This record gives sequence, structure tokens and C-alpha cells, in this order.
Amino acid sequence: MIALPWVAIFLAAPTTYFPAVRRLSLGLLALGYAAALANGQLGLPAAIPLALLVLAAHAVQPDRKPHVRRIGHLLFIALAVGLSLHWLPGFHNPRVIGPAQFGPGAVPFTMHLNLDKPLIGFWLLLVLPWVRPRYGLRTSLLAGTGAWLVTTATCLAAATALGIVAWAPKWPAASWLWLLNNLLLVTFAEEALFRGYLQGGMSRLLKSQPCGEVLAIGAAAALFGLAHIAGGWQWVALASIAGVGYGLAYRFGGLQAAVLAHFGLNATHFFLFTYPMLQRAGGQ
Repeated sequence: MIALPWVAIFLAAPTTYFPAVRRLSLGLLALGYAAALANGQLGLPAAIPLALLVLAAHAVQPDRKPHVRRIGHLLFIALAVGLSLHWLPGFHNPRVIGPAQFGPGAVPFTMHLNLDKPLIGFWLLLVLPWVRPRYGLRTSLLAGTGAWLVTTATCLAAATALGIVAWAPKWPAASWLWLLNNLLLVTFAEEALFRGYLQGGMSRLLKSQPCGEVLAIGAAAALFGLAHIAGGWQWVALASIAGVGYGLAYRFGGLQAAVLAHFGLNATHFFLFTYPMLQRAGGQ
């Protein structure tokens, strides 16, 4: 019973990509969050943000008046910020890893299985189909793999030169859990928000502009970089560069390609380099 919420939520993430099985995804989500409530991992105060997400979903529908849709989007953005920063009450995210050191001299790493942040990705894919433009599997794989390799080489070489990480190959005991969480919850939610919603939304707004796509990629990448400001200017710069790579993957291969590129970089970082960073890079 303790693992049931995560089994259901992990399964819900890939099914959300397919509109034909929308009901299955919703059913798995309902099962997962009901089990989390029964386990005490979800408190009654969480009903407020969940209800507001439903309200925002109704407000942004195409048949609503423009001012109602704008209010709905503003409400979602406010909720997305609160959910991603774990500011909203009622979510008791269990710690499943750490504190543990992943590499010599690494900053101790802690990982929680989050119930709040993934709601961003689920809301976007279930409510706004345009965040997931349709591309063929081959096209998505090529775009995602190319962006993964180029972005990973660029960012990890720069991070090594800056003294943020060092070569440290490893396979920790909790690797399988890290992999599932990072692929199905972390990169899923982040790419749905930054590439699908922000980049995709700005592309739609700027489609008549000659450099609209470039501006959308750059703006979403800059916001993605700022989201890493807690790590210092180095992480802001590296995340912004990575955001450009993920943005190009999204532009030429869709959301699946962006998730692949993001997950590929994260996995390479986790298994082959200091994770998340060297202590001296954090001023410790």
C-alpha cells in the first residue's frame, strides 16, 4: 500500500502523452493520489490547490471569453510556481534518498518523491494538448538524442572547467529509483512547463514575427536558468545553455524529444560525474 501511490503516478506519466488513453491516465492519477491520502502523504489542505487547478482548467478552455482564459492562465502560473517550490500545504513528500554523497567531495544529496510538482506536467498535458505537438517517433528520437549529446558535452565540459563537478563514475544502490523519478516526474514536469507551455505558448503568440521561434527558445531557456538561481550564477548560466538545447529538441522533435534530451543530460551527470556538485563549488 505504501508504494501504491508511486506505482500509479509513475504509470500515469507515460499514458498522459497519448490522448486516446486520457481516461486511463486520469484513473491512475486518481488512484495514486487517493492512495497517498490514505497513506497520510497527502493532507486535506491539498484539496485547495487541487480544486484551483480544476478551476483553472475550466477557465482556459477555448470556448471561454478571452479575459476568462487569461485569468485561468494567470491562476495556473501562480499555482505552478507554488507547486514547483513546494510552497502549497498538504503535500507530504516522502524522502527516499539521502542525505548521501554521490562522488568524492560531493554536496550531500537528498531526493523526495514529490506529489506537488508533477501536477504541473499532468495538468498541462491533460488540459492543453498544444503543449505536445505531434512528431513521428523517429523524428523525436533523432532530435532528442542529438540535443542530448551536444548539450551534455557542452554543459558538463563547462561545469568541469568551472570546478563544479568532476569525473566520478558510479552506480549507487538507489539508481533505479532516481531513474524512475527523474524521467517520469522531474523532467516530465519541467519540460512540460518550460518547453511545452512557456516556449510553445510564446511561439504561438510570436508566430507572425520573423524571429518568433528564436525569441521563444531564448526566453524559455533564460527562465529555466533563473529557476536554478539557488545554485549560484554558474548554475543559472549552465541551465540556460541546457535550456537552449532542450528548446531546440522541442522545436524539431516535440515534448518527447525535450524530455529525452533533459533526462539524458541528467543521467550522464548522475552516473559519470559528481552529483549534484562539488562542495567547494557551493562555497562549503
